[in-house]
Amino acid sequence: MNNNTKEDLWLLHEKYEGKECPEFFEDLRRIESGEPIDYVIGFSMFLGAKIDLEHHPMIPRQETEWWVEKALNIITGSGLHPEPKRLKILDLFAGSGCIGIALLKNLPDVLVDFGEKDPLLIKQIEKNLEINNIPIAGRGSLTPSETFRSVTIRACVYESDVFQNIPPNKYDFIFANPPYISHDRKWQVAKPVLEHEPHLALFTQDDGLFFVKKLLNEAPTFLAENGKLFMEFDQWQKETIEELVAESKFQGEFWKDQNEKWRVVMCELK
Repeated sequence: MNNNTKEDLWLLHEKYEGKECPEFFEDLRRIESGEPIDYVIGFSMFLGAKIDLEHHPMIPRQETEWWVEKALNIITGSGLHPEPKRLKILDLFAGSGCIGIALLKNLPDVLVDFGEKDPLLIKQIEKNLEINNIPIAGRGSLTPSETFRSVTIRACVYESDVFQNIPPNKYDFIFANPPYISHDRKWQVAKPVLEHEPHLALFTQDDGLFFVKKLLNEAPTFLAENGKLFMEFDQWQKETIEELVAESKFQGEFWKDQNEKWRVVMCELK
């Protein structure tokens, strides 16, 4: 193979163990046509967790990985000892499950619930939990108290539109990477993303703020005392979200990502 790129080499070694074959060259054509290499290879890595992409969830982003790692450091330094109180975490708009699964991989004593609207992505989350050897209760098959009393089960998946079917637990941390791109800003989105990634995970109404407002309004009911909500957003929304947070029951701390763009807000109850 001549004039190979880094992507070509990654594909060759990750998927084909260094062996060129007809399927490999067909995959090269898929990449050349604009299909994201993560879908072609079939998985991404996210903070040490292998994230299968069989059902084409939104591809995990480096920006998201950056702030989740920062949140991990806050959790490990929070002084909240896992015993006798095991930390409870909710991953909303879970998609592939990458955020919650990375938390489970890096925090061996926490319990994580996943909320996802798309039934196909529910299957994706379950598959990724299995790949990463995380014991799972299933789709809400246990009551909340049974889930959290369990010694072995560490995850439960709920088919839920935001908080709609989430049990009335009090979570220590809620992680949310909702759709936040305004439909009017589609022109700013890269062509491969528009053509291949799920629009329901990317775009929403109300100038991209529909779910941001919903989270700020509804999350307080689900947070434990001293709990925190981490929420990703688009950089241009920062000033508006500052105003929304000030008008809510929260106070917020805003973070930039590794590219010095405003990316996430950590909210605590006032």
